[in-house]
This record gives sequence, C-alpha cells and structure tokens, in this order.
Amino acid sequence: MNVYLDYAATAPLSEEVFDAMLPYFKEQYGNPDSPHAYGRRAAYAVSEARDRIAETLGVLPQEIYFTSGGTEADNWAVRRLGKGRAVLSAVEHSAVIEAGKLRADGSAVLPVAGNGCAELAKAEELLDGAGLLCVMAVNNETGCIQPVEELGALCKTRGVLFFSDCVQAAGALDLKKIAGACDAFSLSAHKVCGPKGAGALVVKKGVSLRPLVAGGEQERGLRGGTLNVAGIVGFSVALASAQRDREKNQMKIAFLRDRFEQGVLSALGGEVCVNGENRVAGISHMTFKRGGTAFLNKLDLHGVACSGGAACSAHSALPSHVLTAMGRSEEEARRGARFSFGADTTEAEIDYAIRTVVECYLGVRGG
Repeated sequence: MNVYLDYAATAPLSEEVFDAMLPYFKEQYGNPDSPHAYGRRAAYAVSEARDRIAETLGVLPQEIYFTSGGTEADNWAVRRLGKGRAVLSAVEHSAVIEAGKLRADGSAVLPVAGNGCAELAKAEELLDGAGLLCVMAVNNETGCIQPVEELGALCKTRGVLFFSDCVQAAGALDLKKIAGACDAFSLSAHKVCGPKGAGALVVKKGVSLRPLVAGGEQERGLRGGTLNVAGIVGFSVALASAQRDREKNQMKIAFLRDRFEQGVLSALGGEVCVNGENRVAGISHMTFKRGGTAFLNKLDLHGVACSGGAACSAHSALPSHVLTAMGRSEEEARRGARFSFGADTTEAEIDYAIRTVVECYLGVRGG
C-alpha cells in the first residue's frame, strides 16, 4: 500500500478544479491583456475568479493581487509593505525569513514560546520603530495556530501594518476572520487541492504597496507578467471549495490525525513526542529519538510519504529552524517527521501508516 501523508507540502488537484481549468489550457487560450475577443474571454475568466475569491475571503476584488504562489506573495509583502523595519516571528516560512534579510529597512526576530506560539507582550516590545509585523496564521511544520486576531488588534493600536502568511490556514481556518485582522495576507492554491504556480497577495484598501516584479501594467501596474489564467481560475474554485467544506473536512481530518497519533504514541511511548500546541487538524509533527533522514527514507521505501518539515527545505542538512526556535536542541531538530492529512485520507491508510511507522522505527521491517 502507498499512503500519502504530506498534504502540507502539496495537495492533489481535485476533479472539480481540473474541470474548471481545462478550457483555459486549449480552447480559451487568449492573453487577458489582449484587445480582442480571445483576450476579453480570458480577462472575463480572471475577473470572475477575482470576484469568487473576494467573496470567499470577504474582501474587495481590487484588494487581490495574483502571484505565482505563496513564496512570491510573501516576498512582495515583506519587502514592499510599510516603512521601517519588519518584525518577523522566528518560526516563519523561509520565504518570509529570507525576504526579511532583503528588506531595505532591515528586520528583527520575534521569539516564540516553547509551544510554538508568538507572545503578545514580546511582540509589543519590538513594535517601536517597526513598520510591519509578520506572523503566519498556521505554522507549516508544527501546525500551531498563531494569535492572528490579537496581533492584528495590537498592530492597529501601534500604527504598524500586520501581514500574515495564510498558506497553511486556507483549508483549516475561517479566512474571513483572518482577513478582518490583517492589513495583508498571502495564499497559495496548491495547498487546497488547486494548481501549483498560482497564489495571491491580499492588501487592504488604503495600504500602500510598492511593486516587486517590474514589467507591464498587469495587476493595476503593480505586478508585471502575463496572468496564469487557468491557474487563477483553478485557484478560485479550490479556495471556495476549501472554505465551503472546511468544518466538515476538519472534523474528519482531526479524527484521523488523533487516530494516527494515538496509535504511534501507544506503541512507541517515550521514543516519540508530538511538537506544538493549539494545532490545526491536518498536521502532526513528531520527534523520534532515533529519527532523521534514514528513518524518513525507510518509511518512503515502505510506501508512507511524509517529510521532515517544510518541503522547500527537504534536502537541507540543517536542523529545523522552527523546532530550534521552540527551544529544541539542534540534534532534536534534525529528528522530526511531519505527517499531514487531507480530506481524501482514509482510515485504512492511517492504520497502515501506524503499523509502518512503528515497524520501521523498531527495525521489524528491513530496508
């Protein structure tokens, strides 16, 4: 049996999304900026998608800027929003952390507690002279939910812009609530059964945004480049579906996640621990006493696909910056395994994964 438990890295494209995208690969192939019927049809599809996303998020259509995905959106926000240094939580996605190093006004790090959550008191201390606070809604390695609404309220009282990477939150949390707390936030389609290569930066009306990608007049002159029409259409359908079915899916996924954790913990006891608190249903990050790359490779050989953490850092020999920020040693931070679940995951797959994890760890299975 092959079991895919890496939904936090990417989710499979849904049939509903694929069907919506299909016409724009071949029949409706026009450039949405072309001044003829082919272009107008493509432009109308983009406009419909923008309206659909705006309705899903509870924002204005003109507040949505399409990007190639979460990494571009994160870079755009961190490097081009606000003036003054940016304050970044220590557990941000690498796209935010690396973009912070390139910010003209510099950046500072907001530490997190041992449970992986940012603390309001420490955030307040760092906001003096800052122009932007960046705290992700859901951590991509541990699944920890950050206090986005409280941080957004704090920023408003201090006159600081608040940006949240919501890539991992799109299928798990109510995005309308998050949108109300943020000045800007980022999304990526492929985390919610949409296509790779499509995403968005949402920037509230009245917030000044400077261009990152120079080129043509696309996206109100702020993001050059021909729009990915099929990707944008697919993104809009995937996001609407993820939010529409969110509560039902999260109940199912939480049951499966709990079944998996209980099975592994009951079999291995003190050999393994679960990282983080106040987590979304879809992510279970575990540290094994004898974990690491060899263990993950062994799981892969026996049909269980998972990861050590963020997919963008899967080939790095460095310890997880998320776990070290939570107070773990570098050695512990190298021994993590992230199992992530989707609405299509089955109980049979969970039971097979439990057996495989336990047997591979105990050396019952070779390879």
